[in-house]
Amino acid sequence: MTQPTSDQHGIQRHVAFDWGGVFTIGTFDGRSTGRLAEHTGTDVESLRQSYFRHVRQLEVGAWSLPQFWDTVQAESGAALPYAEFEAMYLGSIHDNPPMYALLARLPRAVRVGLLSNNYPVVSDHLRARPEFGRFDALVFSNELGAKKPAPESFAALEAAMQCPANLVAFVDDVAENIDAANAAGFHAVLYHHDHHAAFEAELSAWLGMSF
Repeated sequence: MTQPTSDQHGIQRHVAFDWGGVFTIGTFDGRSTGRLAEHTGTDVESLRQSYFRHVRQLEVGAWSLPQFWDTVQAESGAALPYAEFEAMYLGSIHDNPPMYALLARLPRAVRVGLLSNNYPVVSDHLRARPEFGRFDALVFSNELGAKKPAPESFAALEAAMQCPANLVAFVDDVAENIDAANAAGFHAVLYHHDHHAAFEAELSAWLGMSF
């Protein structure tokens, strides 16, 4: 049973999350490049060098996913039709079930947001998932044209949340993003899936609720 979520002055508090490393276990990029290298028989380091050289183009929406894959193939020697690449790419998502369970338990009075450095097609895939219907605000870097830790990312999140940053806990697994969130006025919380229970206790205390 959840309790009302407000501080001692009756002010409602809310929460926003990162996606990769928070709603997933491990890094999406590392898993996807490893699977692609194995499947195509490509040297994993060569593939990763090309991948990480250009991935920012995806993160800020400058390239489409097919354009990105064409470039990586040409540079790394990997060869895979785009449709197979996309299926393998999306299939590299490794969910973090306790975080999705928490998302489902948060009461409707709590606005829930997402700020993710993400990619075309992947962001569409996530938005279409039933679980993502619980989010009140979704901010993806590839749609915004800016990525964390840039201040404009957090300004966009604050606007999408429709409440002041100081009333929003922001959960991320990267220290640099935590520092940027704090600088933007959010209550930032560093997350690691190995310490999920401790995280829930910390978030519960800050929200002023049990779940």
